[in-house]
Amino acid sequence: MARIAGVDLPRDKKISIALSYVFGIGRPMAKKILAGISAQVSPDLKVKDLTEDQIGLLNSVIAKEYKVEGELRREITANIKRYVEINSYRGYRHRRNLPARGQRTRTNARTRRGRRRTVGSSGKAAAAAPKA
Repeated sequence: MARIAGVDLPRDKKISIALSYVFGIGRPMAKKILAGISAQVSPDLKVKDLTEDQIGLLNSVIAKEYKVEGELRREITANIKRYVEINSYRGYRHRRNLPARGQRTRTNARTRRGRRRTVGSSGKAAAAAPKA
């Protein structure tokens, strides 16, 4: 099993697809990386067919030229923390756990806002309460 940037790549996938398992590398960037070193690594090769030299080359290119995995996660977290500290609008939205990119919240936004909680009187509670 090939290990690139601390991630075990699936053996039966093409390297152009398998590289997208690394956080920070999508399909377009994977193709760009492989195009840059096209003489040594073909995008159509399966991960199990890579040699140790090819794996080492991929590792060195990714480590040298791109931010991936832990380093990228730390940078993203630091950016969000900075938004919160400078009291920007985006920081406010992150602090309140609301969508930060202009999406509507009157409807939708359930993944950010959580489960629906009914506000106001419900039918049962209003009927059970004695009337004054």
